[in-house]
Amino acid sequence: MQDFMDMRPHRLPGRLLTFCGLDGCGKTTSIRLLENWLAGRGCEVLLTKQPTNFVRETPIFRSVQDTPDHQGYDYRALSLMAAADRLQHCAQVIVPALREGKIVVSDRYFFSCLANLRARGYKEDRWIDEIARHIPRPDAAFFLDVDPDEAIARVRSRPEEKDRFIDVPLQRRLRREYLDIARRADGIVVPTDKGVFASMALIRDAVDQVLWRPEQQCAHA
Repeated sequence: MQDFMDMRPHRLPGRLLTFCGLDGCGKTTSIRLLENWLAGRGCEVLLTKQPTNFVRETPIFRSVQDTPDHQGYDYRALSLMAAADRLQHCAQVIVPALREGKIVVSDRYFFSCLANLRARGYKEDRWIDEIARHIPRPDAAFFLDVDPDEAIARVRSRPEEKDRFIDVPLQRRLRREYLDIARRADGIVVPTDKGVFASMALIRDAVDQVLWRPEQQCAHA
């Protein structure tokens, strides 16, 4: 049986760093601080996200994200759309950047799609693992972890999202899935409830180990 662990190493001069976790886990802040730190070390950084806006702006995505009534769509349909988007995005954006020696930092990646499928009860679906064989394996996969209640409070503190629909039981299941996937994928779990400096210290230490590989072209301070 195929498994997402079959995701292929890319063996290109750049580096792929991915960040997954609940909404409100601290991804945006961590990615911004990491970008500044990498730029200070002479690295050329490409920030990107999955799924791309092509998927995020579709009615099916907005319905699943913004409303409690999902009867009009099969979640597998959204996952398949996101998988196609991921293949295209990897082939046309991520791989060329890695080939050029850039540090690619992705806000969400394959693991987020897998966690959402499993949290919604689709634990026996194997097609998603097969597709994962055709995208680059991250050099470092970060899973930002925080209690779901804290994550929800952070989301609610944003004026533009204070009234956003949030499926609270789903968030609890998602956290369990992310932690399980991180364990299976040799991911790096980063608690974000101890302050930004503590979480960034863990992230920088892990990235430093990735960047010191001899084929990486960054200037090291």
